[in-house]
Amino acid sequence: MTRRVLPRLLLALSLFVPGLFLPGSILPARAADGGSALAQRPGQAAIASAHRLATDAGFEVLDQGGNAFDAAVAVSAALSVVEPISSGLGGGGFFLLHQAGQGGAGGRDVFIDAREAAPAAATADRYRTADGKLDSDLAENGPWAAAIPGLPAGLVHVAGKYGRLPLSASLAPAIRLARDGFPVYAKLERGYAARREVMERFPGTRAVFLSNGQPPKEGQLLKQPDLAKTLELLAANGFDGFYRGPVAKKLVDGVRAEGGQWTAGDLAAYRVHEREPLRFGYRGWEVVTAPPPSSGGVALAQMMQILAGWDLAKLDDAQRTHLTIEAMRRAFRDRTFYLGDPDFVHVPVDVLTSPYYAAGLRATINPEKATPSDSFSGLPTPLEDEETTHFSIVDADGNRAAVTQTVNLLFGSGLVPPGTGVLLNNEMDDFALQPGQPNAFGVMGYEANAPAPGKRPLSSMTPTFMVSPDHVAVLGTPGGSRIITMVLLGALGFADGLGAQQVAALPRYHHQWMPDVVQAESGAFDPDLAAKLRAMGHTLRLPEDSASGRGSSHTWGNMQTVLWDRRGNVLTGGSDPRNSVGSAEVRATATVAP
Repeated sequence: MTRRVLPRLLLALSLFVPGLFLPGSILPARAADGGSALAQRPGQAAIASAHRLATDAGFEVLDQGGNAFDAAVAVSAALSVVEPISSGLGGGGFFLLHQAGQGGAGGRDVFIDAREAAPAAATADRYRTADGKLDSDLAENGPWAAAIPGLPAGLVHVAGKYGRLPLSASLAPAIRLARDGFPVYAKLERGYAARREVMERFPGTRAVFLSNGQPPKEGQLLKQPDLAKTLELLAANGFDGFYRGPVAKKLVDGVRAEGGQWTAGDLAAYRVHEREPLRFGYRGWEVVTAPPPSSGGVALAQMMQILAGWDLAKLDDAQRTHLTIEAMRRAFRDRTFYLGDPDFVHVPVDVLTSPYYAAGLRATINPEKATPSDSFSGLPTPLEDEETTHFSIVDADGNRAAVTQTVNLLFGSGLVPPGTGVLLNNEMDDFALQPGQPNAFGVMGYEANAPAPGKRPLSSMTPTFMVSPDHVAVLGTPGGSRIITMVLLGALGFADGLGAQQVAALPRYHHQWMPDVVQAESGAFDPDLAAKLRAMGHTLRLPEDSASGRGSSHTWGNMQTVLWDRRGNVLTGGSDPRNSVGSAEVRATATVAP
């Protein structure tokens, strides 16, 4: 059988079974055309981020005449200082950018891939024990867990190609925060406590986070002078300030001192990639989102186009939730087998995101009954929470940025090479290091996502734009594999007419094919809805079940959204209420149309 047998069968099914292909619901949506009654530019700016100091950094740069892309660099770098639990210079990220056209109408979208890349020495065999099993400690903690960081190169690229200000201006707020310090907040204290054993294995990490031998405490001022110096070198020398020269040497020396095998060549060879975003239509909206090596955009396209076959607003809660879960199940099954770094493997994006393929998947859904995940093949077929952070920006001219960045698990690998202040990621765990074995997020992979020198691990990060004739929405969230389904629920919320803050606060649930369980936040399902879903055959894992040991975590994600209503030229932001230090603000700025 060829690599495209399954999607061709489903495509054929959609063409020959009446009612499966619904042209009105899955043809590409018309983008906003800037009609005479619609605002051409917002005239104000909105930033929603996971920390108010990062939001302030973005506005500081806008007030200097910067645009949304300068602000994105400022917010990203500031989060790298104040949110080491979630992201940093030692990690990577995706920048989804929109350059507004003349007068704010139209324009161009671009996806900046600053995802981490595997060092040359990191092959799958390195992560297996003597009996052939995955060594999770090696994959998640310390030098072998770390891939080559991409975020510094991403900041340089975005500032240099899309910003108006010099990189030094956009990095100035982050440098100040690292040098002068910021107050430790409760989430940072809790996260360190959860990872303390790993963090304190390494002298460079202890030097940053311990004060007189004590871990960070809420309210304490955390200063990071080495990180400030690293940022200063990045600001002064661009790419070479991080990937060559003294910082690069300290990074390599620090990794090798702990038993890893990074080389100067690994760092110098890193490159940012510009990619074409994915686009698809959903009931009058154009959705612009992340392509591979993100799995999120492909899955989002599949789920939303499957669901486009029903008018969800007319369904009761149980029916709508059931159908949404079934769409999640099918998208995650495809994620497991088919997605990886497109520079290394063939990823059948055109097939997987086709409305015809979605129609074929829709035909396999029983509207009244759950489909057991093991009824789909669990073998490769011939087709071929808090960790991570997101921010959303719209500037006064209508430029916009949706940026998701990460170090993977809490505090990444836990390793700070001495003298750098850079906390390294543990993105190697996002590769399929052991085919068919779940990683730290419980998701599996096979050959398409196997590690190789320079290859980028598959990601769930899903920065997304939604554009209708009169609205523009920007959204994204952290949350591991749950990112994809949280963005789905947020996108459906915008399509239902919800506001930015309402979308940020929506309750969340998740299914990822395997294990065959539905997870949900506390209170997401009332008892009646839970009972109806169970009667349909769904296995639920709810916080309310925690007494039996089956519960999931109580809250997920940290969604940051911006919504521009062009009819009345109203700009609003939404910051996830689950996060006490987040901030969504709209302000007048000095930004003027070029």
